[in-house]
Amino acid sequence: MGTAMESTAAATQGAVGGDGAIGTAIGREARPSATTVAPYQRLANEDRGTGNESLADFLGLFSLGLGVAQVTMPGAIARLCGVDGDDGNTRALMRLLGAREISHGLAILTNQQPTKAVWSRVMGDVLDLALLGRALANPENDRGRTLFATANVLAVTALDVLAARGLARQPESPVRAGMDEGIIHTRRAITIRKPVEEVFAFWRDFTNLPRFMRHLESVTMRDERHSHWVAKAPAGRTVEWDAETTELVENELIAWRALDGSDVWNAGTVRFRPAPGGRGTEVRVDLEYDPPFGKLGSKVAMLVREEPGQQVQDDLRHLKQVLEIGEVVLSDASKHDHPHPANTY
Repeated sequence: MGTAMESTAAATQGAVGGDGAIGTAIGREARPSATTVAPYQRLANEDRGTGNESLADFLGLFSLGLGVAQVTMPGAIARLCGVDGDDGNTRALMRLLGAREISHGLAILTNQQPTKAVWSRVMGDVLDLALLGRALANPENDRGRTLFATANVLAVTALDVLAARGLARQPESPVRAGMDEGIIHTRRAITIRKPVEEVFAFWRDFTNLPRFMRHLESVTMRDERHSHWVAKAPAGRTVEWDAETTELVENELIAWRALDGSDVWNAGTVRFRPAPGGRGTEVRVDLEYDPPFGKLGSKVAMLVREEPGQQVQDDLRHLKQVLEIGEVVLSDASKHDHPHPANTY
């Protein structure tokens, strides 16, 4: 067995130029050039931020849950902290702390850039630790439970500081430029095994869009640049808007924006380019939209897969199916209560 592994290692080193080892990345001579990687790296840097957004959302949900528990069950939470849960003043204080936690959670979940809201949680943690310190000094309290509660608050404080510092280091990028105004930016892409000319022509005829966009009911062309869109909304409602094609480059780019007075403001671009290795067409969608209920509404929509970023990814998969096999493939998986588009790659 040792001989076989040594032979494999030697073969691997030879394949990557003789200076690598098992477990290393692609050898230097096989890596793409910096000029090839640069545009993809730029897109990644603009989108990914520092990766602390998900942690902030978790802390916001944690605040809401803890706050509701403190407000509705102040005595039980006080006893968990080793304090007398039947004392009226303690219960009142616990409800006050719960209201503060709820306000922190809402502030984090409703702000596109919740840096200040997360730092406010850190200040709340400091207050909690001070109160637990006073509880520890009281010999009438259950010190074991108070120490356990203190350890948990310290752990959450570390997460709060980590999230706040990470959010503070967010890079400036087009994705973040509109966040202070509540605008959400999403970017999705897919590769379709068809020529660029065919994919572009199909998308350019906007009346084709309802064939693969499941929330879109109709698109009516007003003239060469203007169109009217009707889409499905929750509770059996519909939303409508007029859009203007702001830029059109044959076989390369389509850009649009919703006009003033639209039910849902949105704008974006669709770019078409040959996929590497002659694998067809890479379609990249950049979408900006103003969610009706802000970031919180966007998070709720995400839970039921109604968030526009998720819809765009689903629609791109449908487009791939329509162009490659002629129709959207439906799958009856047990986790869905109705047939849904299958993933085809």
